Amino acid sequence: MTHEIAQKIQETFPIEFIEANEFRGDWTVVVKPDRIVEIARFLHDDPDLEFDHLSDIFSADYPGRESRFEVVYQLNSIRKRHRLRLKAGLREDRCEIDSVHPVWRAAGFLEREVYDLMGIRFRNHPDLRRIFLPEDFDGHPLRKEYPAEGRGWRNTFDFLPTEEPQA
Repeated sequence: MTHEIAQKIQETFPIEFIEANEFRGDWTVVVKPDRIVEIARFLHDDPDLEFDHLSDIFSADYPGRESRFEVVYQLNSIRKRHRLRLKAGLREDRCEIDSVHPVWRAAGFLEREVYDLMGIRFRNHPDLRRIFLPEDFDGHPLRKEYPAEGRGWRNTFDFLPTEEPQA
């Protein structure tokens, strides 16, 4: 069924559709980011598709690519029993995409996570702010250029005693 889903996306959004591929039974459709909310609404509302469950949003960092970042949406249709991975690439100088929160409310938390750890901004998100790290944290630790040893971390365990207690 999923190749028919990819074909339907391509027919409905021919300018935004980039490619579709299958790997080990899972289908991925890659689209341009400009109309992601319209594509999401189509996938959610079309009676043949009914992607009513957004299970995850995550991102990947590919520094050598023109579209350095990918935002990946894991979609499921509970009633129709099919799934789809939807991807949109973002350039480093345009590291933002519209929020799909109006389509799937679960996107609120997931987009905040991607913003916090990767630095991708979600336009029109109802509450885009860090979710794991403090607001004054410097950088986004899942980006490839972020140093593995961290930078400017406040030690999480500063509250612990540094000496053994006297007996």
